[in-house]
Amino acid sequence: MRFTDAQLRYLRTQPLGRLATMAPDGGLQNNPVAFAIDDEHRIVIGGFEMGRSRKYRNAREHPQVAFVVDDLETIDPWKPRMIEIRGTAEALTDEDPPIEGMSREVLRITPTWTNHFGIDEPADETATA
Repeated sequence: MRFTDAQLRYLRTQPLGRLATMAPDGGLQNNPVAFAIDDEHRIVIGGFEMGRSRKYRNAREHPQVAFVVDDLETIDPWKPRMIEIRGTAEALTDEDPPIEGMSREVLRITPTWTNHFGIDEPADETATA
């Protein structure tokens, strides 16, 4: 699946998201991570020692993951924004990382479902009533 233009615009303004994975014992783990979006609309997550991380091992065992990006556009008035992405992760080696200096192991998430709030297409300001 591909992200909408509004989802892409929002995701490209955010430096961090939260990745939820399942451990081999069934326990859940949720971590803040840096990410990028590739040309195929997949989430690419890197780290400085990604191949040694629990999230990398978890995704290799159980590839179903959830990823959330959220923030507050303003606090007065209260305007939260978010996108939740569910999909399948691949634990890859020898890949270009999303940020220079990170290790060459990455997680690449192919979205299968999304839900968002507060990031709809902007109103057409040229429209008349």
